Amino acid sequence: MSLHQRPHQKPPATDSLPASAAAAAAAPSRPLPLLTLPYLFSLLALLLLFALLFPWGPPRHSSAPASPWRGYTLQEAAAFAARAGNGTIVLAAVSGPYLPFLSNWLITVRRAGRADQVLVVAEDYDTLERINAAWPGHAVLVPPAPDAQVAHKFGSQGFFNFTSRRPRHLLQILELGYSVMYNDVDMVWLADPFPYIVGDHDVYFMDDMTPVKPLDHSHELPPPGKKGRTYICSCMIFLRPTEGAKLLLRKWIEELKEQPWSKKQKANDQPAFNWALNKTAGQVDVYLLPQSAFPTGGLYFKNKTWVKETKGKHVIIHNNYITGFEKKIKRFRDHGLWLVDEHSDESPLGRI
Repeated sequence: MSLHQRPHQKPPATDSLPASAAAAAAAPSRPLPLLTLPYLFSLLALLLLFALLFPWGPPRHSSAPASPWRGYTLQEAAAFAARAGNGTIVLAAVSGPYLPFLSNWLITVRRAGRADQVLVVAEDYDTLERINAAWPGHAVLVPPAPDAQVAHKFGSQGFFNFTSRRPRHLLQILELGYSVMYNDVDMVWLADPFPYIVGDHDVYFMDDMTPVKPLDHSHELPPPGKKGRTYICSCMIFLRPTEGAKLLLRKWIEELKEQPWSKKQKANDQPAFNWALNKTAGQVDVYLLPQSAFPTGGLYFKNKTWVKETKGKHVIIHNNYITGFEKKIKRFRDHGLWLVDEHSDESPLGRI
């Protein structure tokens, strides 16, 4: 007999049962209460809920390690870049479509010996990862990231959203105690611009006008134009961490809030920057960089006579006064300034 088997016992004869027991035995059998339909449905619902809350099997972990760059802060990134530049950062801001321009700009910055102090503000996570994969530590994303699906065509709301973040990034860097030179990435360096940062002014910038100025032109803020404001380019700015520079940036942020983008008024950040310059005049020590060294694209690419007369003086060339990626690339190629095709090995990013 098995250890778990009870001994067989013969049931007593029917005649020996009490009357009540006999009646119960003769009655038809009834289903146990626990097997009723409502109970079964309740049990099934509980099982389903349990399965959802506690799925079977070991916990699943993503095979891809979490990116360390998602938690990389502007404070950390700025300190990293500033160490190479003795407290001065060279800043650019890009989203994915501008990566070829960033790489082209970086080649020229590297040739000038300033690449190590470059910090790139990536405006989407894919760009953040791509830059830091090739060049660790040189890119940071300042949350929240703009919508990566919104086009950055000049004059679009996406372009406004992208560029309107610029003064906030710059102000944060100044608050950390660093000097910063901002560049748009549709620029190229033909020489090191820092020898032109003379004196101890708060802010340095370039004119966006095409009329030729004398070589010894004034470095004061130019007079307002037809729209009642100046035409200074927000594409290239150098700022020291002074109260005057911070005041200008705060005013720039205010002007952007007062002049938001709309379908009727397709604003960009440059008019707001000029209004801020004009409204803080006398409170901020400003310096207009020499036109011969920092010409606008409307002058450099369209006035061959002037280019010939000022040969050897050009430092930073801005490819503006034209819109569209392909048009800008063609113009750079036509003037021998599109370097990524044959010199990608000189870019810290390699071939994009």
